Amino acid sequence: MVFTTGLVALAAKMAKSDGVVTPSEVEAFGKVVQVEPAERAGVERLFDLAKTTTAGFEAYASQLAATFSDAPALLEDVLDGLFHIATADGAIHEAEERYLRAVAEIFGLDEAAFRRIAARHVRLADDPYLVLGLERGADAAAVKARHRQLVAENHPDRVIARGLPPEAVAIATRRLAAINAAYDRIEAEGAAR
Repeated sequence: MVFTTGLVALAAKMAKSDGVVTPSEVEAFGKVVQVEPAERAGVERLFDLAKTTTAGFEAYASQLAATFSDAPALLEDVLDGLFHIATADGAIHEAEERYLRAVAEIFGLDEAAFRRIAARHVRLADDPYLVLGLERGADAAAVKARHRQLVAENHPDRVIARGLPPEAVAIATRRLAAINAAYDRIEAEGAAR
């Protein structure tokens, strides 16, 4: 419940961070936070209440950070979901980027982690190495090893095994797709052979 409440509140406040909550952001929220029909009305009420202001997001982020301090991948999942919502309208506004950076900092994620997550959603340097958290020019063995490690860490089955809610599984699925796409691109360039 802490996870879902925190994710809903942070998502709503992220959507508001640029001043306007767009229909595309609300739609993206629906894809990130998937709940049972019986719980939908409550989640929508929380979202509507939280989207009125960005004030207080730090408390939600801090609560998630404290509750899941032993699960940094889950905190990355939350930031991944927030990026998905931020990019729903086609661009990330600088206020949204500040918000995302602030959440990442509260979660204890460093700049490299932030850029790696961002690279899955926005074209930073259009660098698949960044998505994998590698330096450009890493040898084939390093690329393959890092890909295997990330697949093992981010596979949706691991999220399911930990008993996390469906929204965490959806985020992990999108994250794994981005990791695999980056690996495939590096492999197509001939670096991972």
